[in-house]
Order: sequence, then C-alpha cells, then structure tokens
Amino acid sequence: MKTLLALRNFAFGLATCSALLLGSMEPARAQDDGKGGAYWVSTSKDKANMRVGPGRDYRITWTYMRKGVPLKVLRVIDSWRLVEDKDGARGWILQQFLNRERAGIVTGSITGLRANKDGSGRVLWRVAPGVIGKLGECGAGWCAFDIDGRKGFIRAASVWGADKP
Repeated sequence: MKTLLALRNFAFGLATCSALLLGSMEPARAQDDGKGGAYWVSTSKDKANMRVGPGRDYRITWTYMRKGVPLKVLRVIDSWRLVEDKDGARGWILQQFLNRERAGIVTGSITGLRANKDGSGRVLWRVAPGVIGKLGECGAGWCAFDIDGRKGFIRAASVWGADKP
C-alpha cells in the first residue's frame, strides 16, 4: 500500500513538473521584425537567391542579379524572409542579402521625374518601366526618387514599392 501511495505521489509530482515546464515554453513563432506585418526591403547584394523554403537545402527558384531590387516581406522565420516581388513571385531569401533601404520600380508607361514634390515644375528626366531607384519621402501622391544620382519626384502610383506593404 505504501509503495502504491509513493508511486502515485511520484507520478503526480512528475506530471506537475512537466505541466509547469511545458506551460512556460512558447512555441517557435515567425517574427515580424518588430513591425507587426509586411514591410519593404531591397536586395543588398548583386546576387540574391530566392528559394522555395526557409533554408539553404531548399531549391533555388530565382536569382536576383542586381542590388536594390524592391521586395515586400510577408513573413519572417529566423534569418529567412518570405518575400514577394513586383510580378507576384514569392520565395525565401536569407536576411543577409536584404536591407531596409526603400526602393521602387517604375511600372506602367514612361513617366516624368519632376522638379517639385507636388508634381509641378519641369520634367527633369523621363523614366521607363522597369527602372529601379531609391525611394525617399512620399506625400500627396508623389515620392522623392533617386536613380543613380538623377533625383526628382515621381507619381507614387507609377512606382511599385511606394505604397503601404
């Protein structure tokens, strides 16, 4: 009888300890870089591989061969980012190949890069679809845009990456 009572107390103690330990452990979660949702990044190297999963063992689906390509981060797992590009392609890129520098890619048709932030002023440059530049402050439908030192203001609706992610 004493053996049965001791065994029952041992089992109860073990179950209690297990419950406390398991209850204090949080499951691994995807982190959102502290921003609580999607955010913009750009490629930081001249070559960045997009993979089908978050790890080097996953197959490469696309290789970006240019620094500054704008991407939208949708999810974070450890040092991997699930990103989406302008064409809707999604895949995982290692964080070390990305930075938080805002960039945009011109869409639609040829558009003007203007002198003033409200879209007034003369056209400084004509910009073709596919051109990538650094995005600055946006307001009232216009964004500061820098294409390799050629600076001006572009209509936000003409740039993928200028809106909220």
